[in-house]
Amino acid sequence: MSGYIKSHVHHRRIFTQRTAMTLLATATLLVVIPIILILAYMIIQGYSVINWEFLSQMPSQAGKAGGILPAIVGTFYLMLGTILFALPIGVLAGIYLAEYARNNWLTRLINLAIINLAGVPSIVFGLFGLAVFVLALDFGMSILAASLTLAAQALAMTITTSREAINAVPTEYREGSLAIGVSKWQTIRHAVLPEASTGILTGAILAMSRAAGETAPILVVGAAFLVPGLPGSPLDRFMALPYHLYTVSAHVPGMPKEVMWGVALVLVAMVLFFNILVSIVRTKTRKR
Repeated sequence: MSGYIKSHVHHRRIFTQRTAMTLLATATLLVVIPIILILAYMIIQGYSVINWEFLSQMPSQAGKAGGILPAIVGTFYLMLGTILFALPIGVLAGIYLAEYARNNWLTRLINLAIINLAGVPSIVFGLFGLAVFVLALDFGMSILAASLTLAAQALAMTITTSREAINAVPTEYREGSLAIGVSKWQTIRHAVLPEASTGILTGAILAMSRAAGETAPILVVGAAFLVPGLPGSPLDRFMALPYHLYTVSAHVPGMPKEVMWGVALVLVAMVLFFNILVSIVRTKTRKR
């Protein structure tokens, strides 16, 4: 190959690489810039109402005055309940599908069901929760019923991320552990799961974030517009930030705009706080 052809091939390769990098950077900016603009607009519109009284008082005058403490507490309970129910079941199902299930028609049917479960509209999960948890199991319109409903919705994500994280663990980890004479379960518990914990926690973060922002399912199974006090047990009715934001935005005439944006800002800040918290746990787990 002559020097001219080598130079031509080299320049063409560099041009292709730079074009690909430009396209990737453009695609990233198309995602990041709108998010930054939305957050900036939300902060500008809503920061003026964020103070201790707004965060710590009961709402009054149909949400036009007072605070949003019951909605904050209700959202926290929902996120906690969702992750408590969804994470253990999702991880155990992921372990079974990745480590024990055979590649047959039943496993393929289960995988197909999980994929379809992720695409079911959220309002359908609300109706499912109403029929099963509220009416059949008699939990009533409560935090428990709403948490179980959101956990059922989050299962597809937690199972999929857990299974993928376990499958990503190199086979050498399993072979090395089995070679020293431990059982398969001990291998999974002490060699596979610690290595897959980063991916599993990522799935937990996504599931928890989605639970915090869901409105349709909790509307059906127990969220209330106004509750006179904080929930005292898992069987009490509750307020939640996404439903409160929906009602004050769509059904309360004369609602100050800064209050609506303030509620949205608190909801986003709460999700970010828990995401950062779980990310810190994930980072520490990875270092170990």
